[in-house]
Amino acid sequence: MSRAVVFAYHNVGYRCLSVLLAHGVKIPLVVSHRDNPKETIWFSSVAELAALHGIPVITPDNPNAPEVVERIRALQPDFFFSFYYREMLKRELLEIPGRGSLNMHGSLLPKYRGRVPVNWAIIHGEPETGATLHYMTEKPDNGDIVARQAVPILPDDTALEVFQKVTVAAEMALHGCLPDLLAGKARAVPQDLSLGAYFGGRKPEDGIIDWSKNARSIHNLVRAVAPPYPGATTRLLGKTMRILQTLDTGCTVSDEKPAFYVKDGKAYAICGQGVLRVVRFELDGAAMNTEEFATKYGTEKFEFNR
Repeated sequence: MSRAVVFAYHNVGYRCLSVLLAHGVKIPLVVSHRDNPKETIWFSSVAELAALHGIPVITPDNPNAPEVVERIRALQPDFFFSFYYREMLKRELLEIPGRGSLNMHGSLLPKYRGRVPVNWAIIHGEPETGATLHYMTEKPDNGDIVARQAVPILPDDTALEVFQKVTVAAEMALHGCLPDLLAGKARAVPQDLSLGAYFGGRKPEDGIIDWSKNARSIHNLVRAVAPPYPGATTRLLGKTMRILQTLDTGCTVSDEKPAFYVKDGKAYAICGQGVLRVVRFELDGAAMNTEEFATKYGTEKFEFNR
């Protein structure tokens, strides 16, 4: 029976840990994270799943600390698996498992290496993404690929909806290749890194809307950072406005400044090129529908960022 130490967090961690258990992999230890009280915890708990199966869990601030490395070394694992674990594992750790260290990444590598790949794929208007199981090296997301599973990104999909698909893709990729991997028969394919790029993390301020861009680009940003992520923001009537859902109308305008208005019970935003229908929004921290906005402010066009 193969032994694996699992580094895991989030829904992908939960589902992929479930796959390992279903295949009879012996797991002597799970390394996870403590939930951050400043973060919206909308995902499943890897620690709770491990506890259900009697697996010890540790949540070190630094998995590469000497005492952590020695504890893991003593377990003599055949494999490491990293499933949405947020810290990089250094060489001393990666060299411990006798049969390799593997990571599940939320994109179709080599595209969108690095942080928050689902959000970046939506921002760039990709028609698909997926999950990739690959061997780990000290450089992020550049090791040989063992399995990939693609999923579509539909034009109005939000990051949450795509992440749910990617979670299933990760489960499918791992489930499909695991028998061969455990039997030593899995084939690994080197990445052509020239076919993709590395992307960094995103901050709430990265969701500020640049209204000079076209409607499709702004629509992509809105759905990429829609709740449970911080949301796309702008300024209207001297207040902070959070735009939570849009639809691209396909309409064009000429010589009009970016503005927000209500017409026939629907809200719209004029962009640098094109018009978006604003389906859901908040103003000054409070959810507001189009009727409430029209009653309070009228139906004239209000320019953004003033």
